[in-house]
Amino acid sequence: MRVIIMGCGRVGEQLARLMSEDGHDVAVIDYNAAALARLGPDFKGRRIKGIGFDRAVLLAAGIEDADGFAAMSSSDNANVVAARIARTIFHVPRVVARLFEPERAEVYRRLGLVTISSTTWGAERIRELLTHSDLDPVLTFGHGEVCLLSIETPPHLVGKMARQLSVPGELSVIAITRQGQAFISVGGAEFHPGDILHLAVLATSMDRIKNFLDSSEGG
Repeated sequence: MRVIIMGCGRVGEQLARLMSEDGHDVAVIDYNAAALARLGPDFKGRRIKGIGFDRAVLLAAGIEDADGFAAMSSSDNANVVAARIARTIFHVPRVVARLFEPERAEVYRRLGLVTISSTTWGAERIRELLTHSDLDPVLTFGHGEVCLLSIETPPHLVGKMARQLSVPGELSVIAITRQGQAFISVGGAEFHPGDILHLAVLATSMDRIKNFLDSSEGG
């Protein structure tokens, strides 16, 4: 995958490293040469010094052949301008813009831009850790509306079936890991001692699900 990352701050730098380590063709744009230098000598991608929404700079980064574009600078306005140029002018298939002001997200969504607000995501994640530390989400979707949890089978659920734990629209058993091997769950799958259950849970139902999992009468 050919990816362009605009902005080599902490997030952009980390993203560049991760993408490069995964074997992707990465180009990083930043107007600050010192920021680009932080990538170090082992970074295999390209570094382009310049303004991330300047046409000549984008062309030098390979925007015409890019599969993905991530606007990760410290400016919401610069990120949105660059993301719109990548999407509407160069037709890059996958474009993501980082936002610091979450209230702008809806406006940009209407423009067809995928945005990530570290403020919103961070607040949602901290809320989850504070209020549901025993049900620590492995992953969240959207703005935290749906969570992916992994828990060891509670004693009172051993011998129960996946369909008995599922609650339509609120909780679904999506996979089970047993003795180190994972498999997709079906309704008739029986829970064994030591099984790790992977659950998709509606965040607004977390308290009720927690009580259900803790209940000696669960199922």
